[in-house]
Amino acid sequence: MAFNEKLADRIREALENVPNVNEKFMFGGVCFMVNDKMCAGVVKDEMMCRIDPVMDETVLEMNGCRRMDFTHKPMKGYVFISDEGMKTKKAFEYWISLCLEFNSKAKASKKKPKKNK
Repeated sequence: MAFNEKLADRIREALENVPNVNEKFMFGGVCFMVNDKMCAGVVKDEMMCRIDPVMDETVLEMNGCRRMDFTHKPMKGYVFISDEGMKTKKAFEYWISLCLEFNSKAKASKKKPKKNK
């Protein structure tokens, strides 16, 4: 998997004192799950942020932010942040705080039943 390990380390460090954090490799990158819910991640060289969907229009106007769009269907509440949008520690912490703030309100996705073999 080719994703920015330095960015993943920045996120790991930012989440080191947050309880119930797990990493999952998905979408060609790494996703940081908090309380079994997607919170933040890295895809290639961008940070993926799960935020409150009501913030979409506000944050999409910010430098380096774009809507997450894997299947040509925009996903509300998910954005990608380029390096340009998180160069400073303050900017990076802003995105992490938005992710953590929404995580407490977000619903966990339903677990798929495991197939019996």
